Amino acid sequence: MNIRFYLIRRIILIIPTLIGLSLLTFAIARLVPGDPIGLAAGPQATEEIKEALRVEFGLDQPLPIQYLNYIGGLFQGDWGESLYTRRSVINDLQTFFPATFELTTVAMIIATLLGIPAGVISAMYRNRIPDHIARILSLFFVSFPAFWLAMIFQTWFGKDLGWFPIGKRLPILVTPPETITGLFLVDSLLQLDFETFVVSLRHIFIPSLVLSFSAFASITRITRASMVEALEKDFVRMERAIGIPYRIIISKYVLRNAFIATITVISLNFGWLMAGAILIETIFDWPGLGLYAVESSLSLDFQPIMGITILYGIVFSLVNILTDIVYGILDPRIRYG
Repeated sequence: MNIRFYLIRRIILIIPTLIGLSLLTFAIARLVPGDPIGLAAGPQATEEIKEALRVEFGLDQPLPIQYLNYIGGLFQGDWGESLYTRRSVINDLQTFFPATFELTTVAMIIATLLGIPAGVISAMYRNRIPDHIARILSLFFVSFPAFWLAMIFQTWFGKDLGWFPIGKRLPILVTPPETITGLFLVDSLLQLDFETFVVSLRHIFIPSLVLSFSAFASITRITRASMVEALEKDFVRMERAIGIPYRIIISKYVLRNAFIATITVISLNFGWLMAGAILIETIFDWPGLGLYAVESSLSLDFQPIMGITILYGIVFSLVNILTDIVYGILDPRIRYG
């Protein structure tokens, strides 16, 4: 199948996935005990005020009608309005998503740049000291809770040593770069504002490093396992027998075969890190979707929560499509069908 038709089909299939996700989120939001209207109206609000709010937000209608109105609004670009802040959810998502995307992307870059070489070295020196070190580090980072490591790094490198800031994307007195992509690192580089770039990099380094640890462990272990399996293939023995340098065998043939599984882990971890950044964003006061979700959950503000969930679903789906395309680039034998 032509890749163009494959992409069109995959994008169309995202729609029923998101509808199912929205239905599940809608049901959970309505089943959670509590009174979001009461919290939004305030403790002094009368029943008349609360009822007026219910009518304003359409919460007086039957649940099927509420859901259909919500879905209809999604297709028209209306993702609802926050009960608590009265801000448009789509505008809030546009504000907070770039921070989470930037944090997750930097974390994945760190995890990939460290995890792939660690896995390769571990496989090349199987059952020797480098292999043991890589496996111990992987086990350590995948075992310890991210929030605990975040607080330790925040205390050591931020408070005690003073090497890095302990929170926020930028200091209060520093003006953010003019918004082009919403990513401070990218926008500051595009505007040749290297001072803001360095400040942004210092602020994002520790939270992204801590966020990358679990992905680093997964990438290292999968790369090692794939490399060990590839090194035992007959074609590797044949290439070594005819005198091809071991370095070329690793870089040109073995890595290409091992990268399929590694790419899968990288794509999965990107989605998991984005969804799991809530704790890191809360600890480092990072103004992203995670912190936005926590604040919305505490106030039972279900409209932003539903918007965040659907946005995560879109990101997951697009990352999976991109991963399939990369499969075809790495292995020409793969056909889109």
